[in-house]
Amino acid sequence: MLVFKKSVMVCLLSVLVSGCLAVESSDTSPDTAAMKRWQDMRFGMFIHWGPVALKGTEIGWSRGKQVPTEEYDRLYEQFNPIEFNADEWAQTAADAGMKYLVITAKHHDGFCLWPSAYTDYDIASTPFKRDVISELARACKKHDILFCTYYSVCDWYHPDYPLGSPAGRSQKAEHNMDRYYAYLKNQTKELIDNYGPLGLMWFDGEWEKPWTRDYGNGLYTYLKDIQPTLLINNRVSKGRHGMAGTTKQSHLNAGDFDTPEQRIGGFNRKRPWETCMTICRQWAWKPNDNMKSLKECIQTLLYTVGGDGNLLFNVGPMSDGRIESRQVERLKEMGDWLEQHGDTVYGTRGGPFKPGKWGASTCKDNKINLFVMNWPKEGPLQMPALPMKIVKSEIKTGGQLRISSNEETIDIHVPVKDRREIATVIELTVGGQAFEIAPADVALYKSGSVAFGKPAKASNVFQNSEQYVPAKALDDDAETRWATDAGTKEAWLEVDLGKDMTIDRAMIHEGDWNRVRKFELQYKSGSQWKTAYTDSTIGAEKQFEFSPVTARYFRLNILQAIEGPTIWEFQIFESK
Repeated sequence: MLVFKKSVMVCLLSVLVSGCLAVESSDTSPDTAAMKRWQDMRFGMFIHWGPVALKGTEIGWSRGKQVPTEEYDRLYEQFNPIEFNADEWAQTAADAGMKYLVITAKHHDGFCLWPSAYTDYDIASTPFKRDVISELARACKKHDILFCTYYSVCDWYHPDYPLGSPAGRSQKAEHNMDRYYAYLKNQTKELIDNYGPLGLMWFDGEWEKPWTRDYGNGLYTYLKDIQPTLLINNRVSKGRHGMAGTTKQSHLNAGDFDTPEQRIGGFNRKRPWETCMTICRQWAWKPNDNMKSLKECIQTLLYTVGGDGNLLFNVGPMSDGRIESRQVERLKEMGDWLEQHGDTVYGTRGGPFKPGKWGASTCKDNKINLFVMNWPKEGPLQMPALPMKIVKSEIKTGGQLRISSNEETIDIHVPVKDRREIATVIELTVGGQAFEIAPADVALYKSGSVAFGKPAKASNVFQNSEQYVPAKALDDDAETRWATDAGTKEAWLEVDLGKDMTIDRAMIHEGDWNRVRKFELQYKSGSQWKTAYTDSTIGAEKQFEFSPVTARYFRLNILQAIEGPTIWEFQIFESK
């Protein structure tokens, strides 16, 4: 293992001058102009790269697992990516329509893609020797791409970090977390000083126990003092909740935006967020890895932007320094689509129609952009009525468009021949500011359930994720669901109809999970819950009738389940 001989005195000095820890609470307000600039960009390139590309296994995670630790740690001695061309990488991002770029300056394996003054385990010690970060920063500036860096706060290689490979599951006999924290502060400052100003500092690895809220909040404040315009993700502190990426206790945990991973975040205009996702399956390069189709790529972007988020789309360059030609081609295809329809993506906000099986929408000024990705089996697509007049409509992907409306719905008619496989793009011009319209759900197929779109709450939500909130069981979409945490054996889902209604039948859809063993349908009478129907299992689709009951509040009460219940649809119907 290389020693960190250059870092000791500087790290100790940093501890004495700056201190290691911050107070528990943190001011996490980002620079408003920097945040708006970044959100307007909407689409960025993520790059995971390092000596591990020689093996074609996952960066960091394969150390001590697929690749023996001793072998992994010496890969840098063979790392000579002579085909690396920073200008080509930046050009690929620009051709894809990407507006910013995030590179793994240091991943969990500790290797640094820049010549750091604080370690010899860096690019300067390889046969290649060139400063990858410097060259890429200059290329991004040339192509008008915002340059950003990824930095892992865990480091399974560094002797002072307490945990080691594989995957942080081993303990180092000797370690010094405070000294490592000083090393980390010095390196992140070095990145800003030498290659900044940076757009983002994208942290990761904070889930491990050696990293604390005080370390994270202190680092956030420290870096903001160096560069106030720097945006920092929520993985700097301890607020991230699983791969859903949402932040818990944002008043205590630093971070400017949330980070859903390998999934599209839920609709959220209140807190900025960014989905990070791979173009193939693995983050680092893997030979013959399965790559997403153009349809998957574009629709992922549209669903993300329609939810008011950014998409950070990952590529993993090969060991010789080139990005695979097939990935370059796919990204260029995305850029070609954005060349035609980029005005519906860049500088927009999500909504006012929430993403769903039907598609997604964005808005800007007096324009609403609809991306229709699935059409009803019969008839027009019905959208909730708008509180503003539609003064103009246009189908941007070509063809015929007819719109009719009433007090409750907007009916969108497009002939089958004019519906596009990826997305039919429709622009509505309204008589006001579109962003001021309250966000609304859209049901692709109308069930007639009086619970559709009504306020709902539940006893438990899986990892508190927006993706599995109770409303997902009331949206007439068989591809979304309410889910509960693993180990949950009892749970309830409640809906507020807004007024008294007489109900005599219901439908519950549990899919193939078949976890419920006993349930009851309840209604609220005064302050008491009463039972209208009870049964054992639910299964794929359970329809049942019962004696009519009149109430405003109804509840699916799951009394017994073999594992955390998950309900795709909960529908109740008025008596005829």
